[in-house]
Amino acid sequence: MDLGLSGKIALVTGASKGIGLAVAQLLAAEGARVALVARDGAGLDEAVRGIKQTGGDAVGIQGDVSRLVEVERIGTETRRLLGDPAVLVANAGGPPAGKPSELREDAWAEAVELTLMSSVRLAREVVPAMRRARWGRIVNITSFLVKEPVLNLALSNALRSGVTAHAKGLSEEIASDGVTVNNVGPGYTATERLDDLFDEAGMRALVERIPARRLAEPEEIAAAVAFLASDRAGYITGQTLVVDGGFVKGLF
Repeated sequence: MDLGLSGKIALVTGASKGIGLAVAQLLAAEGARVALVARDGAGLDEAVRGIKQTGGDAVGIQGDVSRLVEVERIGTETRRLLGDPAVLVANAGGPPAGKPSELREDAWAEAVELTLMSSVRLAREVVPAMRRARWGRIVNITSFLVKEPVLNLALSNALRSGVTAHAKGLSEEIASDGVTVNNVGPGYTATERLDDLFDEAGMRALVERIPARRLAEPEEIAAAVAFLASDRAGYITGQTLVVDGGFVKGLF
């Protein structure tokens, strides 16, 4: 299937490893010109080098999406190096684990900036040019827990749900301009994040609870993102696609 991404400019954040890297690699393989953003300069350089070695077109922009001034600089640098992004994949590392009663004010404040406001600000950077071009795709990486909250992930529960609500409102505002806004909600995925949440025994118990009886691979999440970023998904907007191996039990 031709996704219609050849020559499109894509901005992918959190792109030096895990799901963000897999997304950047797949978009580049589909012919997009990709700006990868991450805080880790060494990891970012390695990621860009790997894409170029396989024939992809990529640049790296070191930056911290939890800071307004940095998001504005990332937007400026992307436009300088490649042009106006037609695709935005807003991805940021998950906030710390914790139950609602355990989390202090500073943890909430930091998570708001990292998880919610990064998505809001990144969209604000790219939407005007997308509307002028009358074509654009915004995909937020959220989590399955917007459908089924997890007790020990209170920050993610609240703030990724906020991202989802913001995306829904934005999608309605700009749909008539040919710009879609969607979310991909990964289930438990084989990334470094899981090492912070589970020990070996906990991981085995987790996998037993997943109907597919395995973790997702980052490339499987990336495939869902690439579809929503494609020409073929032009009539899908305001939606959350959960990629979780059947973990969420709800119907909607």
